[in-house]
Amino acid sequence: MVAATSDYFLGLISGTSVDGVDAALVVFDGGMPRSLWACTYPYAGELRESILAHSQRDTPLSFDAVGELDHRIGAAFAAAARSLLEAADFDPARLSAIGSHGQTLRHKPHGKLPFTLQLGDPNLIAEATGVTVVADFRRRDVAAGGQGAPLMPAFHASVWRDVNEDRAVLNLGGIANLTLLPAKGEVSGFDSGPANGLMDAWCLRHTGAPFDREGAFAASGTADAPLLQRLLTEPWLSLAPPKSTGRDLFHLDWLATRLGDISLAATDVQATLLSLSARSVANALRTALPSCARVIVCGGGVHNTALMLALQAELPAVAFESSSKHGIDPDFVEAIGFAWLARETLAGRPGNLPAVTGARGLRVLGAIFPAGMAHDVGEQTPFQVIAPPKPSS
Repeated sequence: MVAATSDYFLGLISGTSVDGVDAALVVFDGGMPRSLWACTYPYAGELRESILAHSQRDTPLSFDAVGELDHRIGAAFAAAARSLLEAADFDPARLSAIGSHGQTLRHKPHGKLPFTLQLGDPNLIAEATGVTVVADFRRRDVAAGGQGAPLMPAFHASVWRDVNEDRAVLNLGGIANLTLLPAKGEVSGFDSGPANGLMDAWCLRHTGAPFDREGAFAASGTADAPLLQRLLTEPWLSLAPPKSTGRDLFHLDWLATRLGDISLAATDVQATLLSLSARSVANALRTALPSCARVIVCGGGVHNTALMLALQAELPAVAFESSSKHGIDPDFVEAIGFAWLARETLAGRPGNLPAVTGARGLRVLGAIFPAGMAHDVGEQTPFQVIAPPKPSS
């Protein structure tokens, strides 16, 4: 193991929504994380399109295509880390490590030969920053018979568990995942189904916008009950945990096979997809933690007003609250979480929860890429910064 040299860590992740690289500079005070600076660095359009195309289609990829994509994503992560440190005027030498999740290209933990694949070469990040990098967090759990996901429940439990209340954490990224935090008993969690991924893809196809801002596109339509029922019959949704999924299941081709002969306006399809996200979350929560009193929501979906209203309508007795009310900006919970996981790795502590992933036991996650001399990542920035970095709320 590499010993931590300070309480400062940096977390990097790009999730299933493929919005860009979320970066968070974190200090741990008494074990609790405090974000000092955080920003999202959107991918350049062509790179995002390439990632989406490769992650949503179950088609073979050449070694060259995977290798080149691994390099390009790694360079984007490296540039995001350097940009954040420069914006925060923070000396990289003060960091103990960077925790980098990378970008999931495939996630297939089931079958005879289970695997999960996250791209974004951590060697490039270590070379560009001169900081030790911890990466490849998921595959050790898969090797131990687990799903390799979700990995945030241990972090959620460390910051938000309350011995006086049954509560849950809901991450609304491309996929929705739940962490169940009962006041007494075992922490658990699982992916519940689609969140933003299908809605984003449908919105892009029909409006040209990469996401449905505040759910306005969905709100202009009406959910179709027959289509919703068809979508809810997806066998994966009825699987018992542990379970995880991604864009390799829930994509537009999956939707097309279920639309079949149903003819609907694009707005009505979007409204139905929003209902699918809300209903699948609600069904999962009713089954797994019927006594839940409060749901702490994070991820991009927290900004989708229509989705938040739909969730509240599905479960009127449950309080749905942004994680900002609980001390962490909802846009950077996962980036902060991977900074936390890097800290656990350096300390030799396990980062998975077998009750969540189904692994044979607790495992120290991630591979360590030692610090080196910082070098340039190239003259052309591999992503477009659309807004100056700013401190997270």
